[in-house]
Amino acid sequence: MRKLSMLVVPGLVAMSLATAPVLSSAYAAGSDEPSPPPKSDSSSKKGKKKSSSVSDPKFLAVYRTAYTAIYDNHDYTGAIDQLKSLKRDDVADVANLIGYSYRKLGDYQSSKVYYELALKDDPNHVRTWQYYGLWQLEQGNREQAQYHLNKIASLAGTDSSEYRSLATALDKPTGATLVY
Repeated sequence: MRKLSMLVVPGLVAMSLATAPVLSSAYAAGSDEPSPPPKSDSSSKKGKKKSSSVSDPKFLAVYRTAYTAIYDNHDYTGAIDQLKSLKRDDVADVANLIGYSYRKLGDYQSSKVYYELALKDDPNHVRTWQYYGLWQLEQGNREQAQYHLNKIASLAGTDSSEYRSLATALDKPTGATLVY
């Protein structure tokens, strides 16, 4: 039995390491589960380490409730309050949803602040690039929206839903009502 566990455990570790990038990409693309926190870089963080609340069941419950409030109930104000109660707007998934909610409420300045916080935490957060690209379009910044589209293409490819959504919005004439 001991020999079997000596073979199984390393195999499980190898499998989990091999699938980690896939899981991280799925979260970055957008889901009701936040992305796992990035690996700590002690050289840039000067020894400070973020506490990993994204795996905390209470954190996940509030996040899921806010996610549902946004996408199912269109309760952006309630979702902002819920997400801010987590006190983790330094996490890309949280900041992105707050930014999205502010944009849907028409508060573009606050939305921009949170999109930039999300990208500061995770420069490869595909859903933020998509939403911030839509923000750019709503502001009349077509060139910036195109930049965001190109960034999505490099991160997730042109077949991703985020790319297709922003590309479709960019295909519409300036001033057209965006539905997304």
